[in-house]
Amino acid sequence: MFVDQYIVGGVIALLLTVTFVWNLRSSKRRENKCSSENSVSGVTTTAVFAGECRSDVTSSDVIIVGAGVADCVENIDAQRVFGYALFKDGKNTKLSYPLEKFHQDVSGRGFHNGRFIQRMREKAASLPNVQLEQGAVTSLVEENGIIKGVRYKTKAGQELCAFAPLTIVCDGCFSNLRRSLCKPKIDQPSCFVGLVLENCQLPYENHGHVVLGDPSPILFYPISSTEVRCLVDVPGEKVPSIASGELAKYLKTVVAPQIPPQLYDAFVTAIDKGNIKSMPNKSMPAAPLPKPGALLMGDAFNMRHPLTGGGMTVALADIVLLRDLLRPLKDLNDATSLCRYLESFYTLRKPVASTINTLAGALYKVFRASPDQARKEMRQACFDYLSLGGVFSNGPISLLSGLNPMPLSLVLHFFAVAIYGVGRLLLPFPSPKRLWIGARLISGASGIIFPIIKAEGVRKMFFPAIVPAYYRVPPVNS
Repeated sequence: MFVDQYIVGGVIALLLTVTFVWNLRSSKRRENKCSSENSVSGVTTTAVFAGECRSDVTSSDVIIVGAGVADCVENIDAQRVFGYALFKDGKNTKLSYPLEKFHQDVSGRGFHNGRFIQRMREKAASLPNVQLEQGAVTSLVEENGIIKGVRYKTKAGQELCAFAPLTIVCDGCFSNLRRSLCKPKIDQPSCFVGLVLENCQLPYENHGHVVLGDPSPILFYPISSTEVRCLVDVPGEKVPSIASGELAKYLKTVVAPQIPPQLYDAFVTAIDKGNIKSMPNKSMPAAPLPKPGALLMGDAFNMRHPLTGGGMTVALADIVLLRDLLRPLKDLNDATSLCRYLESFYTLRKPVASTINTLAGALYKVFRASPDQARKEMRQACFDYLSLGGVFSNGPISLLSGLNPMPLSLVLHFFAVAIYGVGRLLLPFPSPKRLWIGARLISGASGIIFPIIKAEGVRKMFFPAIVPAYYRVPPVNS
């Protein structure tokens, strides 16, 4: 996954200021009964749930369920990433991030997620005002409509509760806590099948690679100095059986012939080793139900197709924003006032989040193979448009990476691709058939992007300044 370093720069000042910002108070002990499930790690962090709690209870200023990401990419053999390379029908083009105006350390990062998480936990645990707890979270503790904390179970089997004025729920895409804090509408268009290729050379060093394959895209990106992760998109909610060998056969017969020749042998070797994993690709528009005492973040709150690796970029941007909103506060105990104030978070995050979400969803639909001629033309037009270079590639890649999160720019580039495709169809001479395909191309492009924009929220996405919550100020007595 790619981490845009310009955002990450503010992360240490973030998860370390936001996440751990508040001096976590000393623990109080009480008797309690609780049950559990859903693994989580926290900072004075545990979990939140409803009901009466008796047993050992921790009291803090902020509880974070799931604890997100920090700038912890050092000493884990993370690889710098400077852009993407696209491959289609034997042709390829390189799309580099326009980093000329940024510091030399600015780039993406590819790494082993497990190593990154471990580094993050170590960093959090090293801070004097942070208490790190690990446990299985089952529910939020709610009293009179206000979230008071979490209920969780330790590795030793002890059932505990933790209380705090603010609980940040960020326990991932399989969250069992989100339903009381948002209206989830989850779509699963596909699954990723993952492999790790060893000791192979990518065609373009320090770049992610996207193969516009049939039926859908195939990704490659470096995760260490000797390893490349491959993610094969498989449309639908299920993948062929791993146990029966169907998946290995599919990868060798359908996928392998479409990948760059330099990666073929390493790809087949990885299949033969058998360490094949799969995961569902989900998308879920942000639809918050603000509740005093709690805030929802990360994949628990908002998901997009992982084709562009945008989830971490959105999460980091959200963390920076939340840090800035919490920074002026000295007291979090007025739950109702705090909730009203933090409603601004859901509006202020929209330009960045909606740009990346919309682009991820739209690109996935464009990049999938289709028997429809208009969709084929749109796919080819997108590849050729990006291959033009200059503003035609710099604009979209800046949107994708979060370097220039402007929703209007996204829409303009998307329809520029469609118009470019129509122009190609009508040259050198238009015909009724070509005109018809061109009309369907424009219609299809509209059918791709407008539903995504509608789900994101037109007003918050394009006109956040007219939303009242945009102007919320810190509570007077905070």
